[in-house]
Amino acid sequence: MRPTLILVCGLAIAACSRDNGTNVQASAAPAAQSASHLGIRPNGDTEIQPDPSTVTSDELKKVYTYIDEHIDEHVQNLQKWIRQPSISNSGEGIPESAEMVKGFFEQLGCQHSQVYDVGITEWGAPGNPVVFAKCDEGAPRTVAIYWQYDTMPITQPDAWKAPPFEARIVEQGPFKRVLIGRGAVNSKGPEMAQWNALMAIKAVTGKLPVNLIFVAEGDEERMDLGLRKFVKDHPDLFNGADAMLHGGGQGYSGGGGISGSSEGCVYIELTTSGKSWGRGPVQSDIHGANKRSVDSPAWRHIKMLASLISDDGNTPRIAGFLDGREPLSAADAARMKTAAEKVKMDVAAQNIGVARFISDDPFTMLKMSQYGMSFNLDGIWGGNMYAGGAGAILPNKITSKHNIRYTPKMNGLDIVKKIRAQLDKNGYKDVELKLIGDVPWSKMSYDTDIARAITQTYDVFGIPYSPPPTHETILSGGYWPSYLFSNGEVGQRVAPVMMPIGGGGAGHGGNAHAANEYYVIEGAGKVYGIAGAEKSIATILYNFAGKNTPPAEPRKTN
Repeated sequence: MRPTLILVCGLAIAACSRDNGTNVQASAAPAAQSASHLGIRPNGDTEIQPDPSTVTSDELKKVYTYIDEHIDEHVQNLQKWIRQPSISNSGEGIPESAEMVKGFFEQLGCQHSQVYDVGITEWGAPGNPVVFAKCDEGAPRTVAIYWQYDTMPITQPDAWKAPPFEARIVEQGPFKRVLIGRGAVNSKGPEMAQWNALMAIKAVTGKLPVNLIFVAEGDEERMDLGLRKFVKDHPDLFNGADAMLHGGGQGYSGGGGISGSSEGCVYIELTTSGKSWGRGPVQSDIHGANKRSVDSPAWRHIKMLASLISDDGNTPRIAGFLDGREPLSAADAARMKTAAEKVKMDVAAQNIGVARFISDDPFTMLKMSQYGMSFNLDGIWGGNMYAGGAGAILPNKITSKHNIRYTPKMNGLDIVKKIRAQLDKNGYKDVELKLIGDVPWSKMSYDTDIARAITQTYDVFGIPYSPPPTHETILSGGYWPSYLFSNGEVGQRVAPVMMPIGGGGAGHGGNAHAANEYYVIEGAGKVYGIAGAEKSIATILYNFAGKNTPPAEPRKTN
């Protein structure tokens, strides 16, 4: 990403009250975990540590020490950030959060920091604010950092072991301390680690090793609607960026991988209504007793959905759905087969909270997870939505949400047209189809300086990894707006913003989008905690800046 680098993160940190987003010293922790005496052990119970013989920068060593000495404060930063809701789909806390992020950038010393109102976006919905900042450190290289400051909503509050916005620290084996909260791993924990690392570098040296370009969106969980418009409207703001460091990948696996590419994802809503159908209730819900003599839009909606998917819910029945799909390359298949040899299916299932996968074969599971297509039912609503109790209702309207994952060289908008055609063919011309947004796929090669900065960090930290692919691929395990920045092949180019992207680092968390989302505070075994995550970010930046050159190998003699 000028070498210029863009860090993909979600939010920074600092303590903030909900009433004053720029007051980064305000919010107080609960009494049970208050003051500056959390007693966090920087190394936790980890069996691995950075190898000091591979750290050639004295500055970086001092940064490591600073992080250890201030780890309680850094964890409190994360707690304060978790306590500020920032739910993009409802809008809760979004304006306050945008101002908070602006304050984070100012606290870091960025000369320019601004909240942009992006207005109405391409598909008709208003976008949430984008925060942009630049920090000129007079460095030869520049790093652009992408953040998302929004999170998913809370859909099952009773399933949480601690209130989702309390940021409680609990024991969760094998870790003595993890932080529970919405946004803990997606993506405030990893991003807080990044911000703490940047502030630590600034505190120790007075300057960062690279210049920074920040862009923080509040629509990542809304198909990046506002960010897409912002990049189209302001591509010049990213001039000079040499690379993008995608921070979203740091935190999920505990390290060892490199991300940056993206699958495609298109999002739609389907609505069946009595008014459009010409049968059933047309103005509003009516008494459920009327079902004895009145047609039900709700049952029609269920039948409509069933016509689009196989009986097991795994294969779309949509003509031409796979048109244009690029087969999995031999190189990517070989990498998956190698990775599959190390997969324990029961552990993999447990890690994401499922009973089992569709396939019991590790290679097939990886191929489906990383290069598969899906037509998901994310949610459905209408009529009596109150849990428990009773109440006879015949709904006049039912709506369902669907995310559809796709791969090169499929086209999201073309898939939507095919769904419309299939609905019409199946006899459901009255069903309304609404496009929410589309995030095209993005390929990436990792034969780049930023990818090498990450693998060099893994060497320092003793984190095992497979050599990253040097051919262009989408293998990364999820979607994010890589296509807006990638210098590789993308499903749609919306602006002349192109740079290499890489993401990775130490740290670990889980349950993204689910109840009991967590981020590891004190590591254990071969998984680093938050202190290790912060140190890894600092190391990546120093490596990318050329300020932590790996020591020369001893000269071989005969």
